[in-house]
Amino acid sequence: METITLGQNGPSVTPLCIGTWAWGDKLFWNYGDRYGPEQLQEAFTAALEAGVTFFDTAEIYGMGKSEKFLGQFLQQTQQPVQIATKFGPVPWRFTAQSVSDALTESLKRLQLDRIALYQVHWPFAFFLSQETLMNALADEVKRGRIATVGVSNYSAEQMRDAHQILAARGVPLAVNQVRYSLLTRQVESKGIIATARELGVTILAYSPLAQGLLTGKYSIDSTEIPTGARKIDPRFKKEGLQKIAPVISLLRNFAEKYDRTPAQVALNWLIAQGNVIPIAGVKTAEQVRQNVGALGWKLSDDEIGELEQVSRPWL
Repeated sequence: METITLGQNGPSVTPLCIGTWAWGDKLFWNYGDRYGPEQLQEAFTAALEAGVTFFDTAEIYGMGKSEKFLGQFLQQTQQPVQIATKFGPVPWRFTAQSVSDALTESLKRLQLDRIALYQVHWPFAFFLSQETLMNALADEVKRGRIATVGVSNYSAEQMRDAHQILAARGVPLAVNQVRYSLLTRQVESKGIIATARELGVTILAYSPLAQGLLTGKYSIDSTEIPTGARKIDPRFKKEGLQKIAPVISLLRNFAEKYDRTPAQVALNWLIAQGNVIPIAGVKTAEQVRQNVGALGWKLSDDEIGELEQVSRPWL
């Protein structure tokens, strides 16, 4: 399988990342209802069997449960796996030591001495300045506990600032993790994608299927009823579904042509942007296998252009 380097000189990872927000999370994902540890173990194993060895988690996912599950599953394989997790700059964390302590706790849950990528979960750091935060992360690169530094949900300007502080320490900013899909392209119009290219920062695209809207499962005629967080999302209401119908229709056309699913086409479009790794959230082995079907083939330039055109209302 082809690999992508994180940032300018970070670890090589697979072109698809497995997202683990749902691993242990009851609030948004109803963990324990229809899926539990057994299904998550099977999902982890299915990813490795398919050659996808890059996983994204965060200390806040399932209040640490997601990291713990990954830690347990990692003990059962000899295969090299790349883990990315995230630090939450909450108000009571305002020193460099608090960053180091949070990393220590994440590493304990993951049962690791070092991780491929440590990301700042959001840009507002309350009482912790970006200088203190980025220098603390640079210290951890020097200590060898993290291979690369990333940010999440940073604007173009915030990304530039973080990049500059880290560069002064000889540490490149490797990643900006942002919401990006055919139905959320604001990262393009806000200059985030262009700035990332300029700075040599890799984009990790979360919610690449727009919470399942791009699977084609939800439509005006569908009997599928949204659950969890989707219940309150206006995009899943009749008006929202009518608006996205042209995008879904085109995805279905290409899916038929390549003997794929609309979701696999939507993920393939993101990968085709270059320097973009979709994070596909999973709960089961079947979802892993579905997402992996986005790899090993390519849309034509014309097809990529057609999808770009039909999704322009979401720029």
